[in-house]
Amino acid sequence: MKTIVLVAFMSLVAAAGASVVAAQTAGSSVISVSKSEMRQGATGWSAKKQILGKDVYNDTGDKIGEINDLIVAPNKSVSYAIIGVGGFLGVGDHEVAVPVSKFKQQMGKIVLPGATKDALKMAPKFEYASK
Repeated sequence: MKTIVLVAFMSLVAAAGASVVAAQTAGSSVISVSKSEMRQGATGWSAKKQILGKDVYNDTGDKIGEINDLIVAPNKSVSYAIIGVGGFLGVGDHEVAVPVSKFKQQMGKIVLPGATKDALKMAPKFEYASK
């Protein structure tokens, strides 16, 4: 009797496992990333840990601003970093949009080569689009 119950239980477990696998693949879309995509993503930058709120320097080592935000374009690529210039503790910042292609990472710092604080202050102020 114990053997029959054990075999029946194992059959149910196997059937449940098969239905879970089928439920994940049969006609449904995948919501998360695959293991290989996870490994690839893990080699990139974390916006929260390594970009947002971080200081931006020019190529001579002067601090010229801070990254306040990242803009994701409709094609799902990060297109601009919003840099706060001037201000104190985020108050009174002059925010400007800078294409992310302009930034470099040098010795653990985010660098905007050729930029100065004055040049960024003269750039057009960034304004978020209204919905």
